[in-house]
Amino acid sequence: MNVATAPILSLITFLPLVGVAFIAFLPRDAVQNARYIALWTTLVTFGVSLLIWINFDPTTADFQFVEERPWLGPIAYRMGVDGISMLFVILTTFLMPLCILASWESIETRVKEYMIAFLVLETLMIGVFCALDLVLFYLFFEAGLIPMFLIIGVWGGPRRVYASFKFFLYTLLGSLLMLLAMMAMYWHAGTTNIVTLLGTTFPPGMQWWLWLAFFASFAVKLPMWPVHTWLPDAHVEAPTAGSVLLAAILLKMGGYGFLRFSVPMFPLASQELAPLVFALSVVAIVYTSLVALAQEDMKKLIAYSSVAHMGFVTMGIFTFTTQGVDGAIFQMISHGIVSAALFLCVGVIYDRMHTRQIDAYGGLVNRMPIYAFCVMVFTMANVGLPGTSGFVGEFLTLIAAFKVNTWVAFLATTGIILSAAYMLYLYRRVIFGVIERPNLRAIRDMSPREVVVLAPLVFLTILFGFFPAPILDVTAASVRRLVQNYEAAIRTATALAQ
Repeated sequence: MNVATAPILSLITFLPLVGVAFIAFLPRDAVQNARYIALWTTLVTFGVSLLIWINFDPTTADFQFVEERPWLGPIAYRMGVDGISMLFVILTTFLMPLCILASWESIETRVKEYMIAFLVLETLMIGVFCALDLVLFYLFFEAGLIPMFLIIGVWGGPRRVYASFKFFLYTLLGSLLMLLAMMAMYWHAGTTNIVTLLGTTFPPGMQWWLWLAFFASFAVKLPMWPVHTWLPDAHVEAPTAGSVLLAAILLKMGGYGFLRFSVPMFPLASQELAPLVFALSVVAIVYTSLVALAQEDMKKLIAYSSVAHMGFVTMGIFTFTTQGVDGAIFQMISHGIVSAALFLCVGVIYDRMHTRQIDAYGGLVNRMPIYAFCVMVFTMANVGLPGTSGFVGEFLTLIAAFKVNTWVAFLATTGIILSAAYMLYLYRRVIFGVIERPNLRAIRDMSPREVVVLAPLVFLTILFGFFPAPILDVTAASVRRLVQNYEAAIRTATALAQ
């Protein structure tokens, strides 16, 4: 197969729906078959997606593997990836088989429907990162709410209905403003082609409103303070695999939106409103880190830490420097691996003890040494220890922020200190000490299935900590063009103003 000419992105995007078709026609009691079909579908999708990485040309910033077909009048079906979006496609396809394996024994009710929901969600998530048309992007972006709404609402915890509705309404409200902005962009430019719009200059007054409309959607999705309150509830109530995808992929759509739309399409508004983003980022980093210190539920603590880490992403993007944007993208990829792993680790002991309360554990290293090692690696990565993937992104964003505003960098650094406090507190309480509770004395270490799920994440966390080049090399050309185009737009606007 010639990857350059084949519709490889459409194949990767819609391949999970083939698995959906097979599962849909299974008899009700064919539970194990549904699991195996879902697993093999996600593995094949991941295998095919690697062809993109192998055949990707990192020396160009242009979109690659582009597909374009007529669809709805002026709206065309356009797909393509560049150095920024390609990595998120790979991250999505990589995590999906792990999510299916993590749900192998813990999900026992409506297994067929559960697997279908995850496969449909995979198609919609990949579509967001591949779409090169505003309408197509919006359809994928919004439709992803539906399977996640069902995953939380049907297979979630005791307050699942409340959490799923809160998640749905928050994200839908912000996205409606983005839809209005997209309509305004079409009326102004006469096209919904994202590639064309990236080269379109919008009037300064219009940029403000467009930027704010897109910001409303992406800030909720990321989520930024103060519209982050849906996230802890959604994480606590979601099943383990649902939390993994929520933290690792769905949150990244907000950061990806800033990189694809806000900064390149509305550079003047981005420059003027950057202080607002810095302020919100710093508050998110410090405030949610303090809130995480007070949590008694492990999932809630990790959820608040996600909000803090996304603060580094927005801070890096709005420095408008190569280092800052590189660091933001690296931080999103790293957080996708590390936060996914932390939620999977919580799922391991929740499946055994059916509680996520920190007080219910202690001394697990005595009975679960392999588990203790895995949690240690991910805890250190979450703190940003040098030698783990968590360090590289935070270091790059902080250097970039220091060049732009030393106070922003200083306050953000306190977030790293606080993250060390709450993550080490969590690790000490759960892993170290002596086993005081009788029901923990018989707890067993990780099964081979759980080791298979966590081993690749341990490997990647350490690999990217020492060798970040595979990520930074892929993004380099696209980030360079993004920053150069932004700087050129600012220079032009300054010259016109004089």
